[in-house]
Amino acid sequence: MNQYFSLLKSPRGSGTVVTAALVIVALLLAGAILAWVAAVQAAMNAAAAADLAALAGADTARGLRPGNPCEVASSLAQANQASLETCIVEPDGQTVTVSAKVPVSFQALGLELYSATAKARAGAPPLDQAERDGQAR
Repeated sequence: MNQYFSLLKSPRGSGTVVTAALVIVALLLAGAILAWVAAVQAAMNAAAAADLAALAGADTARGLRPGNPCEVASSLAQANQASLETCIVEPDGQTVTVSAKVPVSFQALGLELYSATAKARAGAPPLDQAERDGQAR
């Protein structure tokens, strides 16, 4: 019985436990950093896809290219690995507002961890602003 208690008081093996704990903490920290980086990248991709989709939709709405503005915006968003959530052609017929979504997923398990969403608006400048810019030159 005394031999059993002396093994409990012995420091043998404590280095292994501390090392294992440190490795686990390092792995958890690395996983958290990677998840954060993936979320930031998805947000940047969503913003770029929304900007490009809005510009393409506005060009289509103004008649600079053929097609339906929302269909063109959707195809451009998909080309940038995003999905178009909303597309609104404003009453002036030249301005388009879109919302794009980029998912962050864990593909091995098929889980969607996060969805980055961005909104963008593009179109011709307002007439009063265009007139002011023309007078200033």
